[in-house]
Amino acid sequence: MKSIERIEIYDAAPGDVFKCIDNLGVTGMHMTKSSWMMMGSKLKLDYLTEQHNGPGTKYRWTGKMMGITMDFTVEVTQWIEGKEKIWGTVGKAKMIIYSWFQMHLTTAPMFNKGTKAELSITYKKPKGLLNNIFCFLFADWYCNWCLKQMLGDAKKTLNAMKSSSQLIKSDENEIN
Repeated sequence: MKSIERIEIYDAAPGDVFKCIDNLGVTGMHMTKSSWMMMGSKLKLDYLTEQHNGPGTKYRWTGKMMGITMDFTVEVTQWIEGKEKIWGTVGKAKMIIYSWFQMHLTTAPMFNKGTKAELSITYKKPKGLLNNIFCFLFADWYCNWCLKQMLGDAKKTLNAMKSSSQLIKSDENEIN
C-alpha cells in the first residue's frame, strides 16, 4: 500500500471547509469531466443511498477510460461532521491504476480563523501486468492530481460563496 497526502489552508471556518469537501458535487467533478488526465474520458456518478453524506453513504462510479471499463463502489466508513471523513472502495472494483483505495479528510481550525485541511489517498497496486505498468507509471501522478483538484475545487467554491455573500451585503448597504 502507498499513501499520498496534500494539505491546503482555507480562509473559512472548519465546518464550511468540511461541508464543501464532503460534497461530491464540488470535489468529484474532476472525474465527471473529460480531461487529459482522464485520457479524454469521464465517469458517471450514481448515489446508491438516499443520503449523500454521513456514515454509510454509498455511491458508484462507472464509465470507460482508454476503452477499459471502470466500475467501482465507494462507501463512507467514518464521518465526524466538520472534522473527519474516511471513504473507500468496497466490493469488487474495476479500476486501472489501483485495485483499492481509501481517502481520509481531516479539518482543523487555525489560529487566524482559517482552516487546515489534510486529504490523503491510500491505494493498493492492481493485479495484472498491464495494470501494474499503468500503476507504476501513473498512480502517484494521478493521486496527486486528484488531491489537488479536490482541494482546489473546494477553495474555488468557498471563495465564490464568500464573494457572493459579500456582494449581497454590499447590495443591502446600497439599498439602505
